[in-house]
Amino acid sequence: MLVSAAVCPCPPLLVPAVAAGAAGELDAARDACADALGVLAASRPDRLAVVGPSAGPGDVEPYPQGAYGSFRGYGVDLDVTLDGTRAGPGDREARTGDELPASLAVAAWLLARVAWSASPIEGLGIREPLAAERCIRTGRDIATADERVALLVMGDASACRTLKAPGYLDARAAAFDAEVARALATADVEALAALDETLATDLKAAGRACWQVLAGAAEGAGLNGALLYDGAPYGVGYLVAAWS
Repeated sequence: MLVSAAVCPCPPLLVPAVAAGAAGELDAARDACADALGVLAASRPDRLAVVGPSAGPGDVEPYPQGAYGSFRGYGVDLDVTLDGTRAGPGDREARTGDELPASLAVAAWLLARVAWSASPIEGLGIREPLAAERCIRTGRDIATADERVALLVMGDASACRTLKAPGYLDARAAAFDAEVARALATADVEALAALDETLATDLKAAGRACWQVLAGAAEGAGLNGALLYDGAPYGVGYLVAAWS
């Protein structure tokens, strides 16, 4: 069953080496992510499942502990593995298996930052867009796979909060993000499950499917929520929450 969950945004800019001179703008978000991961560790899980948006061919793509990711595509010689070890330059040519999608690479960096050692880890890439029913079913499967499961949910809110946002300004974006923030703050499983898929796609809210995986995993778990960060420094909504 699900014993805790953390929700974090997944822009590569969370990684200071990628953000370079702008790194300080997301310091508060990074610290909130570390606090949320602390909630997961404190729940003493048997397993940590990490889900994040993916552009892969499959609806739900598994990535085992130790799977490799890289930020070289962003001009940074930085590699990560999904195992909680320290991130750093690595031998990319020596790696085998599929490379982590960007969202899970950011998750791997966050886990390395806090030196995660509380449990084994597995990753799941969730294809966008994916129907809510499939997302919820995936969450239920995650929650029933072990006696004590923690879930790290990666994903951004709308990308249409300002004129300079990646999706330009959309008047619906602020209200959409506010509803997601409210649902995360109160662990409102029903509200997450009911998010409008079409609207989320219009607003380029890459976290929608993963939040609905959380909704499926948290059914009947009786968790309480806390919103740790809510901002849109680049016109993209970034939310951090912890459920325990």
